[in-house]
Amino acid sequence: MASPTPFSVASKVKLNNALFIPQIQLGVFLTSGKDTENAVRHSLNAGYLAIDSAESYANERECGDAIRSWLESEDNIKGLQRKDLWFTSKVRHNTGYEATRRSIKTGLEKSSMGYMDLYLLHSPHGGKANRMECWNAVEDAIADGEVLTGGVSNYGVRHLQELLDSNPKVKPAINQIEVHPFNTQTAITSFCEHHGIAIEAYCPLAQAMRFDHLKIVELSQKYTCTPAQLFVRWSLQHGYIPLPRSIKQERIVSNVDVAFFQINVADMLVMDGLDEHLVCDWDPTDVE
Repeated sequence: MASPTPFSVASKVKLNNALFIPQIQLGVFLTSGKDTENAVRHSLNAGYLAIDSAESYANERECGDAIRSWLESEDNIKGLQRKDLWFTSKVRHNTGYEATRRSIKTGLEKSSMGYMDLYLLHSPHGGKANRMECWNAVEDAIADGEVLTGGVSNYGVRHLQELLDSNPKVKPAINQIEVHPFNTQTAITSFCEHHGIAIEAYCPLAQAMRFDHLKIVELSQKYTCTPAQLFVRWSLQHGYIPLPRSIKQERIVSNVDVAFFQINVADMLVMDGLDEHLVCDWDPTDVE
């Protein structure tokens, strides 16, 4: 077997706007208050460089507080600065241009991060007209320096094609969707690859719902890794940007300790073949 590719929390991939995004990020969905702040601190201590939040998560403030506090603390042994980290948020609803601009400004005020490295339309809900208005708002926020990179989330092929056909001033750099071996979303990921849109994978661990699957147990034993590490490694080897979520320090650390093994081609195909379109959260990729 070839030597493992040294994926780590420091790994980055180049986006279609020429910026580099950390390839492993902490997801903070369904965390709040001190749990959010502690998870962010644990992740930064473990070397993570990116945090994925959202307006609907109601934790932009906690994320920002934890990041700024950590940057000024003795734990920041490398002397990292704001510019070395990546902070993502998302608009809750596609209700129009002005509402999206307000959501961006409010997120910046709550987080006190200065700018958003990435801002996403959280879903395609709201209809074509609203989707277009909201994307225009993201474009203008980029022009005004509030946001560096724009993207979408939960967009199906039709929604992506619709956006590209509009000849946008800014092409989406990211589509964040649920992707894991039991929900491979091949049509969407293939479209994105063809058009230079990077895939962020939320629920990359399938919320541990298939950790006891016989094939996952077998492969985890073969590579002497945890099922979570196996899922993260699968995502990375596909070129995705996984967003593993946990509030437990030991799991935040172990989830991204994936440099010591490499899944061979045959086993990657086996894992690809586990697809059953298992939806762990929601799937609005086919809404009108």
